[in-house]
This record gives sequence, structure tokens and C-alpha cells, in this order.
Amino acid sequence: MSALIETAGLTRILPGIVPVTLVQDVTFSIGEGEFVAITGPSGSGKSSLLYLLGLLDRPSAGVLRISGRDTAALGERERAQIRLATLGFVFQFHFLLPEFTVRENVEIPMRRLGRLDKAAMRARSTQLLEALGLAGHLDKRPDQLSGGQRQRVAVARSLANDPPIVLADEPTGSLDSKNSEQVFAILDALVRERGKTVIAVTHDADMAARASRRIHLVDGRLAAS
Repeated sequence: MSALIETAGLTRILPGIVPVTLVQDVTFSIGEGEFVAITGPSGSGKSSLLYLLGLLDRPSAGVLRISGRDTAALGERERAQIRLATLGFVFQFHFLLPEFTVRENVEIPMRRLGRLDKAAMRARSTQLLEALGLAGHLDKRPDQLSGGQRQRVAVARSLANDPPIVLADEPTGSLDSKNSEQVFAILDALVRERGKTVIAVTHDADMAARASRRIHLVDGRLAAS
């Protein structure tokens, strides 16, 4: 199993009169087809670590490789390109754009990447949404959907450019138990049926227990993997 993500001594410190350490000396690798749960108490650095892995923040020290590529010296344009082509994101709050339809929200990453024409983007967004049980909602606005449906749209959007890695930050945190189970089942199926790598920050003990592996942080440090 080849490593998709590798870290060595990954550290993030917020500078200031009193520097704040968010992530400290974290080293691990994550391979293809893994479902990894990042766990730990509140304030332990879980989301900070995920933002580093997703190239949404830069480390203060250490190494981060994605698909074998060292990201340290990459400029913002190169980092943005990796985010679009290699990484999909699902957050606790869906962050769908209210002025766009469900289908248009899913097509936004495709438009930014620029690989598909209009017809191909429409076909792909339709395929993704139908696969997630949203066939009857393609032209609705996000505010016309339930919370669980909006989160499924967010999952579809994360898959728009067929990335090998999906990063999820508390993807079930705002959902009830029924919808949480649906979202977990979708993420699990991405791993088992499509070979994706899913890395999820979660407080949900059930989700963490059912992941194939757990990375546990305490005070920004790796406590167990």
C-alpha cells in the first residue's frame, strides 16, 4: 500500500507574544484506501492538523508530502491546484452557496479545475447527486433541503473532481443520529467500493471505532496511531 500522505515532525505554532502550539512534532503516513479517524479532546489540534493536511494552512516546521510530493516550497497557485485535483473537503457545516442550485454547488470545483466542458460537468454532477439519493433535488436551493440532504450535497461536491483523498472535519457534528449514520455509510463506501482515502476529524465515538485506523492527539501531539 503506497502512502498518499506522509508527515515528519509536522508542527504548527501561532506566533505572538505568547506563541501557541497547535500541532507539535507529528509523524505518520496514510495509505491508499484507508479510513482514518483523527480523535482527541477539544483543543487537542485535530482540526489544525486537518487544515495542514488539506493545505489550508502552512506548517511552522516539519515535512508534509502528498502523493510523494513535498509541499513545503509550493506557491499558493500550486497548493490550490493540489486542493482542487487531489483533495476533497467536507466540513461540519456544509458551506453550500445559497444563491446556487444543488447541481451548481457541486459543479463549482469542476469549473475551477477547468478539465471538463459544460455538458460533462452537468453529467458528472447529476451522476454524483443521484448516487447519493438526491435525484429529485438537483435544481433546488440549499435552503430547500434538510440538514442531512445538504451534507450529502457537500459530499458530492467533495467528489466533483474525483480526488483520491477526502478530508472531513466533524462531518456528522451537526446531524442527528439517523443522518449521521447515512453520512458515515457514504464515507465508508467511498473507501470500500471506490478505494478513496478518507481522513475524518470526529468526536463521534462510533465513527472513530468503525474507522480502519485512529490517529489520537493530545495537546497537539500524537498520542496513538
